[in-house]
Amino acid sequence: MRTVPVGVSARHIHLSPEDLVLLFGECAALTEFKPLSQPGQYAANETVEVIGPKGSFPKVRILGPVRRRTQLEVSRTDAFALGVNPPVRESGNIAGSAGIVIKGPAGEVKIEEGVIVAARHIHFHTNDAERYGITDKQRLSVRLHGERGLVLDQVIARVSPDYALDMHIDTDEANAAGAKTGDQAEIIG
Repeated sequence: MRTVPVGVSARHIHLSPEDLVLLFGECAALTEFKPLSQPGQYAANETVEVIGPKGSFPKVRILGPVRRRTQLEVSRTDAFALGVNPPVRESGNIAGSAGIVIKGPAGEVKIEEGVIVAARHIHFHTNDAERYGITDKQRLSVRLHGERGLVLDQVIARVSPDYALDMHIDTDEANAAGAKTGDQAEIIG
């Protein structure tokens, strides 16, 4: 069996260095709250408020380190609550996506694009991908074995020597299957 650990990804935001300064002040720096499954990635202590046309979320966790461009990742349910219509995209592919207002303790920023529903994906270290016969960007079918188990299609394989084996799904997908972080999923096609 080709199994992978499941990581459930709640709404979160990645900030550019410029937006970090605008939101938190001139000497701003992210501080680590806890490490994430991917090497060098972490949940920061810092949070921001995100404000859409219909609603807002007051304490959205920032993930570090900073990125080239600011990006908010939400579930489809979150998008409805905010009143935005983001596309399903791979992380980093934000061209033409939805915009949002971000508020921090030192100011606020309006981004014209950067809100996405993250496409479900599996991070493979190159050794794991080789062992499983997986190539970068390959589309996979994966069975979640939660209390309401289901099969997810179009799961994107992301292969790099910088990754650790982990499948990322959002809260809507996890809730639909009754799955949780730490469960094991099975690649079936």
